[in-house]
Amino acid sequence: MPTRRGVLGTLAGLAAAGATGAAYAFEVEPGWLLHVVEHRVAPAGWPPGRSLTLGVIADLHAGGPHMPFRRVEAILEVALKQPVDLFLVLGDMTAGGKLTGAPGLADTTARLLGELRAPGGVHAVLGNHDWWEDAAVQDSRRGLPRFAAMLERAGIGVLHNDAVKVGGAWLAGLGSLWSFRAPGRRYVGTDDIGRALARVTDDDPVVLLCHEPDIFPRVPAGRVALTLSGHTHGGQVRILGHSPVVPSRYGNRYAYGHVVEDGKHLVVSGGIGTSIMPVRFGVPPEITLIRVGAA
Repeated sequence: MPTRRGVLGTLAGLAAAGATGAAYAFEVEPGWLLHVVEHRVAPAGWPPGRSLTLGVIADLHAGGPHMPFRRVEAILEVALKQPVDLFLVLGDMTAGGKLTGAPGLADTTARLLGELRAPGGVHAVLGNHDWWEDAAVQDSRRGLPRFAAMLERAGIGVLHNDAVKVGGAWLAGLGSLWSFRAPGRRYVGTDDIGRALARVTDDDPVVLLCHEPDIFPRVPAGRVALTLSGHTHGGQVRILGHSPVVPSRYGNRYAYGHVVEDGKHLVVSGGIGTSIMPVRFGVPPEITLIRVGAA
């Protein structure tokens, strides 16, 4: 039979382990770690001999918990050391002035992201937080958030239901599926995949950018070679490949990583910052590299 001293020792050990785990999840992993995660994708029909290396920055949430500007600068310095053909920024770039009260948050974030350089340029789509923090756009339900203009001034092309040809492939970018808040915890999107793909004028492959991975079931098979998303933060807490809470109607189906369904390819970046709770466990902040080429 266990002794009283043994039981107390076990309880003390469990409490210490819990405190250590909490410290890791609330401070070490979100505030100090940064991984470079690489995926190799070979979509059907990708032209032989043609390759692209994509550097992805998702869910930076600059100005939020664990993400002061000095850390943003350090993360972007690591990104700039990666041998990429182009950088893609997949939305939720700021934590939002309403949350942090930080003056100049959006301007500074755009300026820092504008320091990214790649042969094919830097291209972005807006995330739900980029939309929600513009009160005028939320009220009028018209136009783009003013943050889009800040990014453009910083040299970053914003793709809103539009497409551009880069390096022998098309980049098509969509509006957020959660652009506007609606009653009852519902959201109204500004995504128009038909309009974006209508801008594609030849048969070269298409890489589709959309902040939320829930677009994936609606992506036409055969026309889009690869879909890239963020938004989920990999679930932010991930244990044995499963996240208890994922901001997606599909739960863990599109929570993180490289997903192949019906011959279609999706890569969901784990992103960098945090949202709702300042915690990460099992899914460290990441810069995502995607090497795309024929099998």
